[in-house]
Amino acid sequence: MVSLGLVVARFNDSVTEPMAEAAREAAADRDAVVVDELSVPGAYDSPLAADRLARREDVDAVAVVGAIVTGDTDHDRVIANATAEKLTDVSLDRDTPVTFGVSGPGMSGAEARERIDKGADAARAAVDLAEALD
Repeated sequence: MVSLGLVVARFNDSVTEPMAEAAREAAADRDAVVVDELSVPGAYDSPLAADRLARREDVDAVAVVGAIVTGDTDHDRVIANATAEKLTDVSLDRDTPVTFGVSGPGMSGAEARERIDKGADAARAAVDLAEALD
């Protein structure tokens, strides 16, 4: 059985909470267990939490969920790029799958709500990677 860590960004929680629930359900559907879940302020804050989970012996993979919506500046793109880069670093540095279930950038709140399934996608990908690399 695959043991997952789950990181959930609180910013845009009307989107991220359903994403987290979809991730939990997808994990259960794959007979995986979420052994720990960490809540962070926003997607940008997720790499440190993912790293902490990836260090644990009882965590086979980490799924990260969040939503980055567009604003008046390119801030959403900066946040998304930095987050993706650092989560990739965590995965490679810890030799532990870390999947990117963060929707955005460049989308509205309504578009983010249409992508709640990205939480399930992240959990399924984490399980798939953990099984493939076992």
